[in-house]
Order: sequence, then C-alpha cells, then structure tokens
Amino acid sequence: MHFLLRIPYAAAGAAARAAAYLAPAGDGKVRSSLRARRGIRARFADWGARGRDVQRPLVWLHAPSVGEGLQARPVIALLRARRPDVQIAYTFFSPSAEQFAQRLGADFCDYLPFDTAGDAIAALDALRPTALVFSKLDVWPVLAEHAAARVIPLGLISATLSASSARRSGMGALLLRDAYRALDAVGAVSSDDAARLRQLGVRGDRITVTGDARYDEAWARAQAVERQRALLEPLESERPTLVAGSTWPADETPLLEAWRVVREKIPDARLVIAPHEPVPSHLEPIARWAAQAGLRCATLSYPAAASADVVLVDRVGVLGDLYALADVAYVGGGFHAAGLHSVIEPAAFGVPVLFGPRHTASRDAALLLACRGGFSVASATEIAMRVLALFAEPAARSTPGDHARALVQGGLGAADRSAALVEELIGRYNLPV
Repeated sequence: MHFLLRIPYAAAGAAARAAAYLAPAGDGKVRSSLRARRGIRARFADWGARGRDVQRPLVWLHAPSVGEGLQARPVIALLRARRPDVQIAYTFFSPSAEQFAQRLGADFCDYLPFDTAGDAIAALDALRPTALVFSKLDVWPVLAEHAAARVIPLGLISATLSASSARRSGMGALLLRDAYRALDAVGAVSSDDAARLRQLGVRGDRITVTGDARYDEAWARAQAVERQRALLEPLESERPTLVAGSTWPADETPLLEAWRVVREKIPDARLVIAPHEPVPSHLEPIARWAAQAGLRCATLSYPAAASADVVLVDRVGVLGDLYALADVAYVGGGFHAAGLHSVIEPAAFGVPVLFGPRHTASRDAALLLACRGGFSVASATEIAMRVLALFAEPAARSTPGDHARALVQGGLGAADRSAALVEELIGRYNLPV
C-alpha cells in the first residue's frame, strides 16, 4: 500500500471497528455487517484453539458475497474430494452471504474481520493458514501484507477485472497494487482479464487463464434439480412462466409495468419473482401491486403459490432451482447501480435471459448477447415486447435457450483448474513439524 494512504486507511479501519459496537439494531445491510464484527477476534481465536489441527493444512478461502461464493463452492467440493486432510476456513463480507456460507460445510465460517493490522494478525494467529485464497477480485491489502510477511502463499481464483474498474488507476491503484503484486498464483477468467490484472500489479508469471468456476457451479445445480422435489413439484405448470431473479425496485418498476401488458395478451402468464432482498419492505410493494392489478399473489411459503398469478419468493437460497420453472428468465440489477446479478444460473437451464441496460461490466451478459442467448431490455415496452415474442412460439425460446446452455457448457472445467491452483499453493507451504 502506498505510504501516503496507510494512515487514512488505518483510521478508516479503526472507525469501522468503533462503529461495530455503536451500530443500532435494524435490518439494513450496513448495520448488520457492522454488528456482525462484534467479538469477531474472540470467535476466530476460540475456533483456532478448539478446532484448528496444526498437523493438517488449512486453506482460508474468502468470497465477499454470494456471487463470489458460487465461484468458490465447486472448488471447495473438489478440495474435499481430493484432499480430505485439508481443513477449510471460509469468510465472507456481506450479510447477504451469511446463510449461503453456513451451507458450505467449511470447518470454520465467519465474517471477514476489518482490514486492520490488529484484526489481520489476530485472524492469522487463529487460523494459521497454509494458503490464503481470494475469490474473483477482492484482495484486502493489510491482510495480504501480513500473510505475505508470514510467507503464506496467496492466491486468487476466477479472477476478473472489468475494463471500467476504478481499481486500475488513481486511488484504487495506489491502495491495492502492492496487494495484487504479492499474489503467488492467479487464475484469470479470460485472457483479457489476465492482461488487466497485470496492469493492476499482478506479476505476469503468476497468472494462468483458468476460467470462471461459476459455470461449473451453475451447470451442476441445473443438472441436479429434481422436479419432483418439494420446492418445485407444487409449482409445475403448463402456464407460460417468467422467473425474475435478484430484482431491485429499479428493475421492478419497468418489469411490473410490462407484466400488465403481457397479461393483457396472455391472460394465463405467470410471474415468479425473487427480490434480491426478500425483506418485508421489499416484498410488500410487489404484493400491493399484484392486488391492484387484480392478480392472485402468494408467497412461496404458502400452498396458494401453486395457483397464483404472481409467486413472490420470500426466502433466499432457492432461486437457482426456481429457474427450472422458467420459459423465460429476467435477471435483476440491470436497472440498478449495484450491477447485474448472475445470468449464468438461468442460462444453464437452457432459458433465454433478459436483463436491463446497465450490463456493460458483466462479461457473462456480453457473452450471452454475442451468442444470442440473452437480450438487453431498456424499458417496460421492450420487456413486454421481448417476453411476448418469446412466449408466442416454442422455437422463439428454444433457439436462444440452446445458445445460452451451450455457452455455459463451453465454460466447464474452470473449477477443476482452480482447485489444482489451490492444491499447488498448498504444496508450497511447509507444515510445522
């Protein structure tokens, strides 16, 4: 880290630690994230004393949110199969990833501590990792610096960096360049990503193109879905179905307006909608809209969902299976500043994928557009026109759906290559005798 940034960065970390103990109760992600860090050093230390077997290697995998976790999950599964001797610690940053993380079966799982020297030292002392591996892009400079000082191999898997990323210049480059230069092995999603990562500071001889492990994850989930399972069986229907996943209010405004038009043309069309944050403040406006539109609405948790016109998904962790019900999928985030969510999950089911206009930072969206497996829609009118056209004829859906599925199949193998990269890092470390 550039010396001019050390003091303000440390001050920001100290302020965040103080805020963790002052954050009031509430459902907001920032408040939840802060409160989750209370007592985090003690939790790490307790597991280190009780659960860490220093005669075994330990891989510490960090994935900030669910998207990055989906890249890490197939790698974890392969490591479990190939190296049963390895302990796995898994950390995340966002509260939205907490339930996902708990289902991974890691030996230790918790929020990532703040990126301060004290927290980094405490975490490394507790976990005593054989290797520290980040998923996608987020490399924390203080943690990386202290791990490198202990000669702990550092890795980055499914690494991708958009051409517009602020990390490539200015303050971002000053803050992060040393951390990226410290990485011992990087598996880039594509050759373009590899080139941009070198500009960010990663040493060229440490980068290989391994692909994106989310393709393996999405494909495996699509192949494993059993339509007779309790979740899906009651929802099976011949009705034309649009599954809208990870939506924000900015998506729902044009989407719901378009859905009125779709229903006028196709009265039995069904909408399954899974908001990105299925909290009451997000669910209730959709339910009110459905009532005003004269549509039967039910949440996924109730039996009435089987016959509802609008199925409102009120829990997390099931969206990847619900895409199995779709004739057409809409992925949220393309009308929202936070960015587009995963378009690969519905593509793995052979479903045409729609998304909003703010998709330029998504490599997957660009690939879907190029192969005609996905379509960008910039307004309610465009959403309605595209959905009606896809609903109208099976062939109109099957061709782009086949293109979408083929794209995912073409990306398979990244998890295997990423797991091999992690195993190579493990081999670099000499366990204490």
